[in-house]
Amino acid sequence: MSAKRPTITQRSEANGLRMTHPRRVIAEVLESSDDHPDVEELYNRASAVDSGISIATVYRTVKLFEEAGILDKLEFGDGRARYEDAEREHHDHLIDMNSGEVIEFMDAEIEALQEKIAQKLGYELRGHRLELYGVPKKNL
Repeated sequence: MSAKRPTITQRSEANGLRMTHPRRVIAEVLESSDDHPDVEELYNRASAVDSGISIATVYRTVKLFEEAGILDKLEFGDGRARYEDAEREHHDHLIDMNSGEVIEFMDAEIEALQEKIAQKLGYELRGHRLELYGVPKKNL
């Protein structure tokens, strides 16, 4: 059985970040998210837990977490930066251009092909991001 990865709060503290109550709430909201919330959505969820949290605090906190390598900032071309835990299991994204829905997926063939391409070009692959953009096919 694999060890549970450290939480956002634990990694923040390990990086020397002071974890105030609002930062802890924001970290907990992020940890419980299975989507890719933007700052507005994080603010809505965090302020539901603690109404004293301001949107400015959410902006500062996600910037701090991003700079510390704790969060990944994702930009899918809709003008909204979204965030996810930098240590989530690897996955790629399919973005529905009509609804904005972000679908996570993992495909072994794509992973192997990326490795093969990197090797063919003389590189050792250290990481990647794959974003696919599409619209639903019409039902026939």
